[in-house]
Amino acid sequence: MQRLITAGLMFGNLIRIDSPALIERYNRALKHLTGKTTQLADFHVDISGYAPEVGDELDDPLYLNPRGVNRQFILLTTQQKTAPLLNAKFSSSRGILRQFIETNETALFALTARDAVAGEMLNSVYDVSKPARLFDIHEIRIEADTTVGTVRDAEKLGAMVDKFKTAEDGWFDDVLIADMITLAKKTGDVVRNPVKLQQMRFRQDNFWTAHFGGLYIFRDVREPALIQSVADPLPDAAALPVKSQLRLSDRNRIAKFLDANGLAEPIVKARGIDAAAILRQKMDFIVVDAAQDAGIDLAGATRRDIRMLARQHGDQLPEAWHTLNRLLAWAEGNGVWPRVSSDDPAYFYTLRAADHADRDLVNMLLAELTPMDIRQLFICHKDLFYRLYRDWGEAKKTYVVDFLTREYQMDKVGARRALFGHDAPMSEPQPEQIGPWGAVKR
Repeated sequence: MQRLITAGLMFGNLIRIDSPALIERYNRALKHLTGKTTQLADFHVDISGYAPEVGDELDDPLYLNPRGVNRQFILLTTQQKTAPLLNAKFSSSRGILRQFIETNETALFALTARDAVAGEMLNSVYDVSKPARLFDIHEIRIEADTTVGTVRDAEKLGAMVDKFKTAEDGWFDDVLIADMITLAKKTGDVVRNPVKLQQMRFRQDNFWTAHFGGLYIFRDVREPALIQSVADPLPDAAALPVKSQLRLSDRNRIAKFLDANGLAEPIVKARGIDAAAILRQKMDFIVVDAAQDAGIDLAGATRRDIRMLARQHGDQLPEAWHTLNRLLAWAEGNGVWPRVSSDDPAYFYTLRAADHADRDLVNMLLAELTPMDIRQLFICHKDLFYRLYRDWGEAKKTYVVDFLTREYQMDKVGARRALFGHDAPMSEPQPEQIGPWGAVKR
């Protein structure tokens, strides 16, 4: 894993904390939330304030996420909004935290100038020992304040100011005035510089959770379903409030689920992307996987080298590669359209999420269904990427790190837009071509 860390592909974009003042604030917040402190002189935090070094020191990787629900957080700087979320138990957690920081950025900037902000992502569930409890999660709300209660005191002072202004005898209430002065020493001038965090609530309808080996829960769709990553049956599955319970091996049923709810679309039908380039790259990844199994050295391999391997060992490549090759030929106008059913090993490699609110969740599911596509796996499902990486051979590890460093790290936004963007193409309308999924613009 050290190779990933060195390349910035693991623990990348964490915020370094080495100032004694910030460490002292962190310890106050950590003591406030967990009753623990750190003795480290420097460490790195993610968007929630979790530090892997502190987790190692405390021998508790969930010290800010007890039982994997109601994640706590420590904010030392608003710069944390760009950091990743480590050890995520729910797919929506990072997005919620980032939205909270961005919405309250001005207030948080002022608050973190003097203290740490500690908080918690709350829902009505405190234990998920049974999968049915996950279906009791419907809304996430955030509670946050400094370790000395600045936000609470500011609200109290604001109420005092209102009373002072509106009460008939407010100007003569010496006790009220004295209390206002005392609180103002802690909070500052809340009239000119209001210190208030917006109360925010977030719906939690469709999400992924790491609990029970990984579950995708879709409730706010036309045909709800639960999709589990592991083959073992869930405990008390009969008690779950969803009829359609699928496993990743249920390819036909998952394909029907995605289609019935309009959650995915064929890559060659998507607008605003270079479908042929995406298909070629997926084919290269499949070649790399096959080369690893064959013991072929991939050190320094270029795209030209990978495609030469495909020509030399075409008869040894899996069926998924050949299906994508036929689809590529059709997309480039050099072949007839292939019939790609959900039984075909390449089927999910030909899809991406449609343009809807849960597209990141669907792309995450598709990444798990297409593990040879290491780029989508890294972008959409890092937890699974890291787990699979441990078992890859050295040749594939070297290729993957080199590829992601060269092709993804250089322009993350551009790479994501090229793969998952839904912008209309800036070109003249092209004639329609009939293909496996109907008329396609190309």
